[in-house]
Amino acid sequence: MGRVLIVEDNELNLKLFHDLLTIQEHEVVISRNGVNIIDLVKDTKPDLILMDIHLNGISGIDLIQTLKANQETKHIPIITVTAFAMKVDQAKISKSGCDMYLSKPVSIDKFFKAVEKFIPSVTKKSKL
Repeated sequence: MGRVLIVEDNELNLKLFHDLLTIQEHEVVISRNGVNIIDLVKDTKPDLILMDIHLNGISGIDLIQTLKANQETKHIPIITVTAFAMKVDQAKISKSGCDMYLSKPVSIDKFFKAVEKFIPSVTKKSKL
């Protein structure tokens, strides 16, 4: 069980990610716009961040670069979840410093595997 920050402005995607994370008993923190991201991350100390790239009025890439440039937040893994799936976009996203890229629509299986790569699920822990 971990704490996951979702940065997503689309309500349907936000609800889907929230529900999937809750099923795995993760604590969820939400930001619908990425404003004051450094303060939010420092206050909530997430184990993982799910970042949309195309937010209203702000670039997820810029937010990732800001988080990765900050000494206190650079260690937190970031998974980008975006509809931008072209090679040029993927290269740009990779250069931003994110730890993993998922393209929308995301299959539930891929989503769970991506999250588990950074935060083991409760069931996995109990088997150890």
